[in-house]
Amino acid sequence: MADNAIIRFEHIYKSYGEKPVLSDFNLEVVRGEFLTVIGASGSGKTTMVKMINGLLMPDSGKVVVDGEDVSATDLIALRRNIGYVIQNVGLFPNMNVRKNIGYVPSLLNKKDPARTKRAVEHLMDVMGLDNDLADRYPSELSGGQQQRVGIARALAASPYILLMDEPFGAVDEITRKMLQEEITRIHNQLGVTIVFVTHDIREAMLLGDRVLVMNEGLIEQLGPPDAIRNNPATPYVAQLTERAQNEC
Repeated sequence: MADNAIIRFEHIYKSYGEKPVLSDFNLEVVRGEFLTVIGASGSGKTTMVKMINGLLMPDSGKVVVDGEDVSATDLIALRRNIGYVIQNVGLFPNMNVRKNIGYVPSLLNKKDPARTKRAVEHLMDVMGLDNDLADRYPSELSGGQQQRVGIARALAASPYILLMDEPFGAVDEITRKMLQEEITRIHNQLGVTIVFVTHDIREAMLLGDRVLVMNEGLIEQLGPPDAIRNNPATPYVAQLTERAQNEC
């Protein structure tokens, strides 16, 4: 066991009905790393991510986050320290950008609204959002702007873990590249641990310190992008890397 592991999956089994989704799944995520997760639909990626913040619980085994067993911890307190970004953003449509980003800080800083205001301004700057967007509503933003606001909201409580499930899947290619650059910069700047799920092997290779390849609830390979690219461990991984080369 790595001394600096912030997330551990220990012998996880999870099924939906009679269909196993994760089978004896074991994984350690190192504090401060950027882990990308790649695999086909149904491979268990989203299930794995949702177990980190307690949205799903395993049938057996244990998920440990920052030394605490998720099944035995205060889930509200846990989630305050874990940012969560999904593909369709999930912004509150009746709140403007300022209120969306400041939603969690405003709950934590009820007696200090100026602190929330500073946090919102800082995060808008971090995410490259112009100040004139602060009073706009989600419906008035482009897809890329909505995604930036979603990331800013996820970072608003200064989480030590950021979970991202297909966050850039619904934007155009140019916006996607810009967002990839932004999340890399944020990772380098803030040092937050990121678990990033994608269907795009090129994106996984580009962003990840390590790449986790999943297939039917099992780990096909886990390692740095160069190791995945140059030494695929299974035919499935080789097929993914070949596809990435053909798409370049």
